Amino acid sequence: MSQLRKDPISGRWVIIAGERSKRPDDFRKAPEACSSEGSGFCPFCEGSEAKTPPEVFALRPGPTPADSPGWQVRVVPNKFPALSRGGPVPRNGEDLFVWMDGRGVHEVVIETPDHGREMADLPVDGLRDVLWTYRERIRSIERERQYRYIQVFKNKGREAGASLSHPHTQIVATPIVPKRVKEEIYGAERLFDRYGECVFCRTIRLEVERTERVVLRGYRFCVLAPYASRFPFEMRVHPVRHSARFADLQDEDLLPLAETMKSVLLRLKNALSDPPYNFLIHQAPNARMTLNGGRPVSIDRSFHWHIEIIPVLTKVAGFEWGTGFYINPVSPEVAAETLSREHSSGE
Repeated sequence: MSQLRKDPISGRWVIIAGERSKRPDDFRKAPEACSSEGSGFCPFCEGSEAKTPPEVFALRPGPTPADSPGWQVRVVPNKFPALSRGGPVPRNGEDLFVWMDGRGVHEVVIETPDHGREMADLPVDGLRDVLWTYRERIRSIERERQYRYIQVFKNKGREAGASLSHPHTQIVATPIVPKRVKEEIYGAERLFDRYGECVFCRTIRLEVERTERVVLRGYRFCVLAPYASRFPFEMRVHPVRHSARFADLQDEDLLPLAETMKSVLLRLKNALSDPPYNFLIHQAPNARMTLNGGRPVSIDRSFHWHIEIIPVLTKVAGFEWGTGFYINPVSPEVAAETLSREHSSGE
């Protein structure tokens, strides 16, 4: 029989539809072709630096000039940004209709010069360099206090929203804290008041004790299939040590996180034939927040940054849009068991 499960933080309900369950092999698809975007040309490949906006950051092993070959990780402004950089802007409104100018930051992290080498295929040191770049860009953007939230996300594969097949991540900074992030923060604060501890820390402890939804448990990072998973084989990567901000990652944390990410992405690749996926870094905002009564939210003690990895194996359709419920045909227990036993030659 199916179950309705409630996410303790967001309050969102999910239907775990056991009778609709599929075997992992049923989700295997033929991998997408790794060619350039139809024309044989890719603006993110080494040698095409002049075809992107000037780089704002790059890791280079030698003294090569900006916007030239010889880089390991490269960051450029998005050529077609959702938001444009600028100073603080006021909100405007007329009756019910509130608006503000589309100010923000939209950058692209080109993860590797190698067009065909996705994150799961990078050496651990290369993946550590990508994570280091995320951290440094977040730290740099946060210095501009008008940007209140910074979202790091990756769309891998056309079905996950990628318009270019070269491995890349995007960073978008917004002048407001997004609604979903607020809901997560308020939920975490409410549960901190109830339990006297971070709900993420409590979840990690309880899940490790139960084991049934643990994909991987390391000394510094833990990977879980969420209790109320919205999608088949959804995973969350948590630091074991409490921390609200990805930007607070210490240098000694970067290699263990790279090892963890490589391991779980390889497991996903091997178990499901390299599916499209999204991953998102959820972290504390670059702003103070208050509850309805005006009390400040104690974000540093109640919130815990994490990475959500969401394979794109099903489609959101009418019921989900109409109700806000998700129907997941694979229980998180089955997903965790499949992924925890999936080993690869790279591990």
